Amino acid sequence: MDVLVTGGAGFIGGHIAEAVARRGHDVTVLDNFEPYYDLGIKEHNVDAARTAADESRSTYELVEGSITDDSLVDDLVANADIIYHQAAQAGVRTSVEQPQKVNEYNVDGTMNLLEAARTHDLERVVLASSSSVYGKPEYLPYDEDHPTNPVSPYGVSKLASEQYARVYNEIYGLSTVALRYFTVYGPRMRPNMAMTNFVSRCLHGEPPVIYGDGTQTRDFTFIDDIVRVNEQLLEDDSADGEILNVGSTDNIDIRTLAEVVRDEIDPSLELEYDEAREGDAEHTHADISKANDVLGYEPTVDIRDGVSKFIEWYRENQEWYDPLVRSS
Repeated sequence: MDVLVTGGAGFIGGHIAEAVARRGHDVTVLDNFEPYYDLGIKEHNVDAARTAADESRSTYELVEGSITDDSLVDDLVANADIIYHQAAQAGVRTSVEQPQKVNEYNVDGTMNLLEAARTHDLERVVLASSSSVYGKPEYLPYDEDHPTNPVSPYGVSKLASEQYARVYNEIYGLSTVALRYFTVYGPRMRPNMAMTNFVSRCLHGEPPVIYGDGTQTRDFTFIDDIVRVNEQLLEDDSADGEILNVGSTDNIDIRTLAEVVRDEIDPSLELEYDEAREGDAEHTHADISKANDVLGYEPTVDIRDGVSKFIEWYRENQEWYDPLVRSS
């Protein structure tokens, strides 16, 4: 099978590309290498997927370009069977500062991809959405019927892209699945997230910094669970046309997360607090019963085990991954 992974040099896309290549499928990655964070991390994602392809004797091709380039997108989609659409301008705070850029990548880029997929009659498009589409909770946990009132341009862009995917399924018969990810973490994750900041600071003997009062809650999902459900959609068509929550149900407040990280690395450290950041949701918590009913999805890694796994990986890869080590 020929698989196109947009954003395939990024965190989630890189892990999906690696897993698909390891299964022996031919993989093409499209990534524009936006310098949103250290590109060395993306290079490690590429290396991991290329190594997996070599070991399985499949092919791996890296194309540097943007999903906003409709001609390039059309050329790549014409040679694909299935698309994992992970490319996006990430970051809630970035979207507050640059809403037009976020719309260009996340909405216009998605439209380019869906139109090309419709034209070339692809088997399936699996699209990465986000818990950010929900916004302020009217109740928790969020199920897919919860009102969608995003509180950031990023959330709006993800809502628009997943709804376009749904419409392309309903009107044109294109097989689409949108997965609403809930705060994904794990090896090679973006370095500017709360968990990476906590780990990095604690490893350097500095107290973790919490933005706001720490009562914000998140449903943290380990990358292995995200990859597993995406792999299933290579062949499983039972979710066609669906929008599904993919989370862990393992809800934790940010203060407790900081304490869990701190206690594993250096229990003597105190916690520090700073002003809350604009655009961040107060709470996320996934109801995954629909994904369980449709795909049999069940998370396998709880937050404490996941934190331990991540810290162990972080220590082993600190030389190239840790921003404070790289800058010294």
